[in-house]
Amino acid sequence: MMLRQADWFSTVSLRKDVEKDKRSNSSSLCGLMAIILLKNGVLSLRTLVTVGCETGFQPTMSVYQYVVTAQKPTAVHFAVKGRFTSSDEINLIISKGTRIEIFTLTPDGLRPVIEFGIYGRIEAMEIFSPPDVSTDSLFILTERNTFCILTYNQATQDIVTAANGDVRDRSARPLNCGMRAMIDAQCKAIVLTMYAGLVKVLPFATGETSSLRAPKSKGKNVVGRHTGEIGEGFNVSVFIFHWYRIDEVNLLSSVMLHGVENPTLMILYEDTRATRHVKTYEINLRSKDKAGGSSFRAKVETGANLLIAVPAPLGGALVIGEQTITYIHPDRSPISINIEGTVIRSYGLIDEDGTRLLLADYLGHLYVLVLISQGGALAGLQIERLGEVSTPSSIVYLDNGFAYIGSPSGDSQLVQLHNVQNNEGSYLEILEEYPNMAPITDFCIVDLERQGQGQLVTCSGAGKDGSLRIVRNGVGIDEQATLEMPGVKGLWSLAHSYGSMHEETIVFSFIGETRVLHLNDSELEEAEQFSGFDMAHSTVACGNVAGNLLVQVTEVSVRLTGCSTDGKLMDEWIPDGSTITVACLNGTQCVLSYGNGSLVLLEVQGDKLVKIRETQLEYEIACIDISPFEESESSEKSQFVAVGLWTDITARILSLPDFKPLVKESLGIESIPRSILMTTLEDIPYLFVASGDGQLFSFKFDQHTSSLVERKKIALGTQPIVLQTFKTGTTTNIFAASDRPTVVYSKNQKLLYSNVNLKEVNYMVSFNSESFPNSVVLNTDESTIIGKIDQIQKLHVSKIALDKEMARRIAYQESSRSFGIITLKIQIDAGSGDEQALGFFRILDDRLFEVLDSFALDRDETIESIISLTFEADSNEYYVVGTARPTPEDSNVHKGRLRVFSVLPTRHLKLVTELEVQGAPYVLREFNGKLLAGINGKVEIYQMTIEEDGSYNLSLHCSHHSNVVALYIETRGDFIVVGDLMESVSVLMYSDGALEQVAKDYNANWMTSVGMIDQDTYIGSETGYNLFTLKRNAGGATPEERRKLEVMGEFHLGEFVNRFRKGSLVMNQNEVEGSPILSTILYGTINGVIGVIANITQESYELLEKLQYNMIHVIHGVGGLKYEEWRTFYNDQRTGDCRNFIDGDLIETFLDFNPDQMQLVVDGSKWGTPLDTSVEDVIRLVEIMVRIH
Repeated sequence: MMLRQADWFSTVSLRKDVEKDKRSNSSSLCGLMAIILLKNGVLSLRTLVTVGCETGFQPTMSVYQYVVTAQKPTAVHFAVKGRFTSSDEINLIISKGTRIEIFTLTPDGLRPVIEFGIYGRIEAMEIFSPPDVSTDSLFILTERNTFCILTYNQATQDIVTAANGDVRDRSARPLNCGMRAMIDAQCKAIVLTMYAGLVKVLPFATGETSSLRAPKSKGKNVVGRHTGEIGEGFNVSVFIFHWYRIDEVNLLSSVMLHGVENPTLMILYEDTRATRHVKTYEINLRSKDKAGGSSFRAKVETGANLLIAVPAPLGGALVIGEQTITYIHPDRSPISINIEGTVIRSYGLIDEDGTRLLLADYLGHLYVLVLISQGGALAGLQIERLGEVSTPSSIVYLDNGFAYIGSPSGDSQLVQLHNVQNNEGSYLEILEEYPNMAPITDFCIVDLERQGQGQLVTCSGAGKDGSLRIVRNGVGIDEQATLEMPGVKGLWSLAHSYGSMHEETIVFSFIGETRVLHLNDSELEEAEQFSGFDMAHSTVACGNVAGNLLVQVTEVSVRLTGCSTDGKLMDEWIPDGSTITVACLNGTQCVLSYGNGSLVLLEVQGDKLVKIRETQLEYEIACIDISPFEESESSEKSQFVAVGLWTDITARILSLPDFKPLVKESLGIESIPRSILMTTLEDIPYLFVASGDGQLFSFKFDQHTSSLVERKKIALGTQPIVLQTFKTGTTTNIFAASDRPTVVYSKNQKLLYSNVNLKEVNYMVSFNSESFPNSVVLNTDESTIIGKIDQIQKLHVSKIALDKEMARRIAYQESSRSFGIITLKIQIDAGSGDEQALGFFRILDDRLFEVLDSFALDRDETIESIISLTFEADSNEYYVVGTARPTPEDSNVHKGRLRVFSVLPTRHLKLVTELEVQGAPYVLREFNGKLLAGINGKVEIYQMTIEEDGSYNLSLHCSHHSNVVALYIETRGDFIVVGDLMESVSVLMYSDGALEQVAKDYNANWMTSVGMIDQDTYIGSETGYNLFTLKRNAGGATPEERRKLEVMGEFHLGEFVNRFRKGSLVMNQNEVEGSPILSTILYGTINGVIGVIANITQESYELLEKLQYNMIHVIHGVGGLKYEEWRTFYNDQRTGDCRNFIDGDLIETFLDFNPDQMQLVVDGSKWGTPLDTSVEDVIRLVEIMVRIH
């Protein structure tokens, strides 16, 4: 029989199978797990296990954790099309785990409209058109059996909850195939298949608004409440769910039929003899007690797995099998077509009448199925393969030959269908790809640029869509050229003419001189004399001005010169016996100060410099800016000048040309303002003030009232900041040059800060030239860099394709500058269609990511683990790869192998030694110069010795057997933390050459990963999508107290975590004075989420916990879903309140509040708790937390 790839998150099925045999011995359990792992193309739970974490623990940690998402989920599970935001627009609505993204289809592609999260994992999503309503509504069902119906308010641009409720049945058994929500074509009812032998039906109330109360009769439950109306004549008031018993318990698929008088459900099920059938039930909404009798039943192909309802007028359904596609209608004879052996996973209708459909299989092959009709009845079926796409979970045909391919394990795609094949024999053209990191099966943290900032390299994707992803935080600089030029005190770029978009000259100011580099035939050459510039003095400011002229401000004068390299001095303004200290200019104006609070306005009038006005301020001026808020060419003059003053440490705005004082803002700090900037971001005027100690203030400037509002402060570094605007496309951004250079930008009218991946920058200017397009010039203490700025965003992700292989594990080796990866490739026999999983160990260059060498595993081996380590008494680094060797006749894994490789100077692999082991080495770790392995239920330590003949020998040192399956291991010193398949966490200690269990958690958690916060505090994730922390009571009074791990914190994350790694995405996030962050751990999930868990101080936890409590009373979840219920620890065994965890995703939305909302939260309004601090202090704390990702 043909093997099929299983879903790569089959932990739940693994759990169910193992639960049947809990009383079996450990070797039997290990064997059971191994056989599950090996079936279905080896894509199951073990695909998700990863290796170890980094070292470098902080000495004193707390039990309080701050959890925040750095990368939102990227895996697409559902996608639908409809008119949700407007009756005039077509929307694509995408579900990604706990988030929904809504796009509008435009001639230029998909335009984002809105995205939001919900307090639940989305298990089903359907869009429907209520009668007499111009827009569509969205039905969502969550994993915890809550539902909501959402609509969109065009006037307020808000998501509105029309209805919600709870449909759980605690006594029923969930279906193995998962939940399914269906809405009949006439919008009479919502039908849910969630439990074995049970169908739940929600009739819509029509006509007059219903005032029904909860009926007392058996089999009826009121589970919703009135929260709004969908439309006239179609009211969602009190929802009454009716449940109906059916005989079939093993449902595989279900649909609601079209073109029928009463809602009719068709189910595909398997009976006790493994035979598959379809059957229909007519739902009698009036009887409310039972489903109508079965009117139709038919036997179908054994491999049938999917039903597709065919719209009217044809009606009926398509039964999709592995060998055939069959059209079935209760009143007509079936019609079938044979297909190549495969498993169809998803579909999308091209035509509203269903006569053309797109189908996709588990290998990503895309087909078109045509239903040929004659006389209103189906006459035949025709299928053709179109090409290959990412393996999809959903297909949405948009319009005019465009389709969206949503994938949970590869990049989602926008494709165009063509009538003619291309050179590769495909009818498809991939127009755009939407990056998807899911599932993240492993990752490592490395500092590839040697800048003290970690980058993640992840094993992402599944099956043929596997890849490596390089993830880094902040803005990268792609260096084009580097100039050795120390001692620079100022930096400017000049264009060849005023208004030109291309610069060709760079001006450098030094102590006592000015130097100029000019672009000549694609090369930068230094000019001994440039235009009419004064090269013998330091430049204070310079730039292009109207009339194709240049202005240079030096310490001694202001010079107006021609724009060419040989331009002449046109005019000069010289202050009376004073030295110019600061200056700024725009296209027609120059404002300067020559000390003692003087402020002078000059204008360029023709070829003359004209003094317009002079005033005197009470203190010395530290910085000036006259950038116009308006960016149009007609607004060459600024109406305002901004200055920062010494002594009183204020920022002021004065009007021009009269120097009338408008705004005076005390900064309230000791350090003087060093840079000031006026600019407009997303149509909002801002004033930015940067201090000498690395603090940046931002204000919104109300030009009508001449006032500064919404003051915010953030610490960017510890050294002076110099502010400069630059553009990416047509968007204005700000570069803050300092010891921690940062790009400030606006998104959705919110200021965001993204660090630049350079250690320090003193000055920055734009340099968009023909030789260096879209570039910038950056000056450091020792050199000047010309480079391009990456796309501005928080995280940057690069993709390394793996030629249809899936990377399962990764390790980094510093000495050879290589990554070691173990990959899986599914090879299909062209004759039989059988699948063969091939494993490889490959090493890649750490910069180019090119394969340096490979080692093919035996065909009977499965890859499990990898580590790079150094053995004691040997300074060389080695890769160790762990493999399992299952046998077809035995479900238990009794054999495995440890292979040790060295990387030669030629960067090729050499097999040093290998050792047969009794089981599967699921995890490998370095342990005090030895190799630590989790092999089936044992934790074993191996040592390497060098024999007299020079050969290497790997041998068992000691072993401990107390686990069902040891899947995850972390170490610190002599302590080993073990995460078990089904018995939570235990702690071992190594002493005197032996391992001893010193503590254990006695809860029955099914682990997915484990991490160490410190020697006595641990964090774990389990299959219920929860996080929890444990603490070892090493100083307990009794042996029982010392041996029991105490649960310190619990939190429902809502994500399946595959890996914890000690490390950070940002540089030195805990060096900010007063930082509450003690250490950080990163995690990766099955949905492509990258998250940060920060260990924080008790003081900060107590404040954030109160803030969190107050915020959930001010904001409410989409769909009326409860925040407290969402974050409650919940699995099959128990529930528990969230404790000792802070939800960073919620906390950081505080920065999106307006000042009034912030004050309400701090005051504890709406049943909250007053915070004993100011709004500004809360903002400062939240901004520190934001910077950890």
